[in-house]
Amino acid sequence: MNLIIEIMAFLLVLLGLVGSFLPVIPGPLTSWLGLFVLYQSERFTTNTSFLMITFGIALGVFLLDYIIPALGTKKFGGSKKGIIGASAGILIGLVFLGPVGVIIGPFLGAYVGELINETPNKQAIRAAIGSFLGFITGVFLKFSVALIYCGYFLKIYFFTQ
Repeated sequence: MNLIIEIMAFLLVLLGLVGSFLPVIPGPLTSWLGLFVLYQSERFTTNTSFLMITFGIALGVFLLDYIIPALGTKKFGGSKKGIIGASAGILIGLVFLGPVGVIIGPFLGAYVGELINETPNKQAIRAAIGSFLGFITGVFLKFSVALIYCGYFLKIYFFTQ
């Protein structure tokens, strides 16, 4: 039974890494869930403070992921419609264009949102660039945390008795 729990935990950690790039899977939270499941194995003693701290970080990054692209759009002069367009662009891009859509979706979504808002073309492109930079920053942050959790998983699994 322990082996099944440990395999599930590892798969969750890996899914968290993938989820760092896909908006439908909360990357760091999924990786954290892998750490949590690992501690359910009888081979490891539960470290409650470690789990609480890492959960707080994962939750914080999850929340920031929704704020950062909006801040990027706003910082570069975007409107509320541009922010909504960037968020919709992530989802629409993923559905229709797969991984490539996740990259260009926020840019196109913010651009279209700004055009709907009747923003001049130059300003719309600037807001779209801000959205894209915010999205890339969020992905980098999520991937970094998920990668650190993967490292913790490996350390706990291989170096803890």
